[in-house]
Amino acid sequence: MKINANATGTRTIEIDEEHLLTIQRYSLFERIANSMGIVDEESLEKLRCTVRSLIASQGEDSKALLRLALVLYDDNMKSLGLSNLIECYNSWLAEQPKDEPVKEEE
Repeated sequence: MKINANATGTRTIEIDEEHLLTIQRYSLFERIANSMGIVDEESLEKLRCTVRSLIASQGEDSKALLRLALVLYDDNMKSLGLSNLIECYNSWLAEQPKDEPVKEEE
């Protein structure tokens, strides 16, 4: 699936289920918005730093985080792209079965 990275929709970023699973596994979107509920450039930088720290602490076992970092550090990723990624994640999460846990990557 693709998310729009700008308001006109001329720039997109490719997202797959592994990215969404990684976000869920590490609870990366908890408290990502600022105190007013707005996702801005500072929110994106906070998320990037969090992912970078997780990669550093996990060493060789960070393939999924590295894949997600490629999305977060994409030249087109700005606050609008992050907002759309959060919306995509929330839609995906709502589609997951409630009675069985979502599979985790290996």
